[in-house]
Amino acid sequence: MRPDEFEYVAKLLKDRSGLIITPDKSYLLESRLTPVARKRGLKGLDDLMSGLRSAGEDLLREITEAMTTNESFFFRDIKPFEQFRTMVLPRMLEVRAARKSFRIWSAACSSGQEAYSLAMILKEEGARLAGWKIEIVGTDLSNEMLEKAKAGLYSQFEVQRGLPIQLLVKYFKKTTDMWQIDPAIRAMVQFREYNLLHDLKPLGQFDVVFCRNVLIYFDQPTKTRVLDNIDRVIADDGFLYLGGAETVLGISDKFKPVPEQRGVYATSRAQGK
Repeated sequence: MRPDEFEYVAKLLKDRSGLIITPDKSYLLESRLTPVARKRGLKGLDDLMSGLRSAGEDLLREITEAMTTNESFFFRDIKPFEQFRTMVLPRMLEVRAARKSFRIWSAACSSGQEAYSLAMILKEEGARLAGWKIEIVGTDLSNEMLEKAKAGLYSQFEVQRGLPIQLLVKYFKKTTDMWQIDPAIRAMVQFREYNLLHDLKPLGQFDVVFCRNVLIYFDQPTKTRVLDNIDRVIADDGFLYLGGAETVLGISDKFKPVPEQRGVYATSRAQGK
């Protein structure tokens, strides 16, 4: 790939998704875009690149989706989910007792494992949540990943990554060589196509936001922009989850770390009261 072609694709990806691709990661372009070229009946990446500047929206979208990292697994890093069950959920039950409802957002949800992990935690707490309305919304810019999430079908490899055996037995059913998640768990999650760089207000307000292992793919101005966008849709007393390698320090003053809760952040508005 010529330097000018790389620069064009890198700018395209940053503008459309916020993803930063540096020259040392050019191998990712070849490995992920070659299948796109073949799917369209082209000989290879060179043919794809030669027609890219005049490409229509469908191809640009396909390229963006192919380059978006889709790594996800159930109960990833486990600690955030334990924090949710033991600290955040009891807090929500206390401060939302009058209205008996709250909303959770799984941002950049990929194939849905994070959102379904939260749904299983809530299902396990069924008695405490009787009479409550709890919404889980999962969003991603990849329609392909969202369709997989909605189907709730996972391979043996996928269910072995972080999913406790007792939850696999309880909430999944084996269908040929795949595992189908229980319809009751699927019904607890709404999946929507959405871009974190866009205005998030149409999604409504959320009480808990999971945006884990997403900011690491952005440059600092884009990280600030995304955190500012999230701040506009999170409740004053809401909680934000980021990945273990992510932080708001030096990036945004909208959120502050929750003491002794690694990876969990409260709004600056709440701490200012």
